[in-house]
Amino acid sequence: MDWIALRLSLELAAWTAAVLLPLGMLIARELAWRPRAGRAWFEAMVALPLVLPPTVLGYYLLSMFGGTTWIGQAYQALVGRPLAFSFQGLLLASVVFNLPFAVQPMQRAFEAIPRDVREAAWVSGLSHWRTFWRVELPLAWTGVVSSMVLTVAHTVGEFGVVLMMGGNIPGQTRTISIAIYDRVQAFDDRAAALMSALLLGFSLVAIAVVYGLSDRRARA
Repeated sequence: MDWIALRLSLELAAWTAAVLLPLGMLIARELAWRPRAGRAWFEAMVALPLVLPPTVLGYYLLSMFGGTTWIGQAYQALVGRPLAFSFQGLLLASVVFNLPFAVQPMQRAFEAIPRDVREAAWVSGLSHWRTFWRVELPLAWTGVVSSMVLTVAHTVGEFGVVLMMGGNIPGQTRTISIAIYDRVQAFDDRAAALMSALLLGFSLVAIAVVYGLSDRRARA
């Protein structure tokens, strides 16, 4: 078992969820309340990572933020290290790739809130912020939790985008999925099987949690 790679994967998943919780909620609410005529292209852009091959997405991210681009050079001049092939680059790629996994469950949860409930809260004197905090969020919490569970599980198991944007640097960008690939290439079947079983169990629990929350929301 490559414990360093596992720790790095969990750290990447935690940071990705922390970034996408507010960002995904903002986008999800915008999509939920936006008139249908103006949101088709917005939804398509958010959902694009679902159908785009991970290596293609990783290539475009590397082309945009690599050391030869003005963004990559500006980041390196500002921070002192390159964005590509670093943990920060991994985080950026993970946020982009996981955006639909974070947004879509929250969007469906916010869409399920009747519009007159929000309007009643406003008529009662609640501000938009207090309406969100005291009315919308309690009604949509199952979608929010589901999105975070999916984001974490998907981040831990991601391979293509991580390899393209981060490479395979031990202790810095080698995640558990890349470690499994390395063990298979080295014919270390026992270590590969152990790490694969760990990810299998982790993914199964995550999916069970999401379905359990969905059933609970449907009953409510």
